[in-house]
Amino acid sequence: MTGATGLVGGWLVRALLEKRAEVVCLVRDHVPSSELYRGGWIRKVRVVHGDLCDQALLERALGEYEIDTVIHLAAQTIVGIAHRNPISTLETNVRGTWLLLEACRRSPLVKQIVLASSDKAYGEHEKLPYDESAPLQGCHPYDVSKSAADLIAQSYAHTFDLPVTITRCGNFYGGGDLNWNRLVPGTIRSILRGQRPVLRSDGLFVRDYFYVEDGAAAYMLLAESLAVRPELRGEAFNFSLETQVTVVDLVNRITRLLDSKLQPEILNQASKEIRRQYLSAEKARRVLGWKPLFSLDEGLHRTVSWYRHYFAEQDA
Repeated sequence: MTGATGLVGGWLVRALLEKRAEVVCLVRDHVPSSELYRGGWIRKVRVVHGDLCDQALLERALGEYEIDTVIHLAAQTIVGIAHRNPISTLETNVRGTWLLLEACRRSPLVKQIVLASSDKAYGEHEKLPYDESAPLQGCHPYDVSKSAADLIAQSYAHTFDLPVTITRCGNFYGGGDLNWNRLVPGTIRSILRGQRPVLRSDGLFVRDYFYVEDGAAAYMLLAESLAVRPELRGEAFNFSLETQVTVVDLVNRITRLLDSKLQPEILNQASKEIRRQYLSAEKARRVLGWKPLFSLDEGLHRTVSWYRHYFAEQDA
């Protein structure tokens, strides 16, 4: 798998190991704060050190480790970074995707590939919620990178019969996310420090929020389904709680869980971002028999508990 040091990647590695899978991780940077390292999972997987954009390395790893299932999570996921440095985002998210898919095409052993796209790949549409038939029309650098990677994966499935399926999820949250610029960890840290949480937007942006353990389970389900249902190749699936949540509502839910009366500071500085975006998961429910494991409040409760423990460790 790629992206093992990311938010979802760490939880996915844990879930795979609990199922006694043999896991091989492509790791570019040493990230000791990631769940892969903090949870000790790094000691239980085989690690290939290198860059996603090194095709020779990808082909060697697939061959030498006899990989039959590829889960591709690696991406530059921070929208602000994509605006400041679009080249690195496009290199990783687009070029890295086609190089990996090409390496998989050349490998006779790869039987199933799950590629992580995003709800951002859809761009902005008037019709909500988005279903999988909506055009992919990202406008800004991060959104475009996900639209492009998504379409490239579809092209490899349709042209070369590559066994790849695509996930489109909303905003992931959960324990282990130490990027304090993100809404959930930033809000929790501020409140635990007795500070007002800060919102870049006006607080009325609507998003899909998806708990990491649900994300890990969805990737595993899709890989397992593809293994026995080859007709799924080239298909994309939305995974979502199908709940419309504003930024302010999410912050208020976290505030209540932390038994705080702190009110958010609203900066109203967000620009070049989609105001309303949420997904239909009807196809995943119908075709895969999928359903989420956690409600939004259950996911937030588990997330808050993780951060309470994390900060207690830091202060010890």
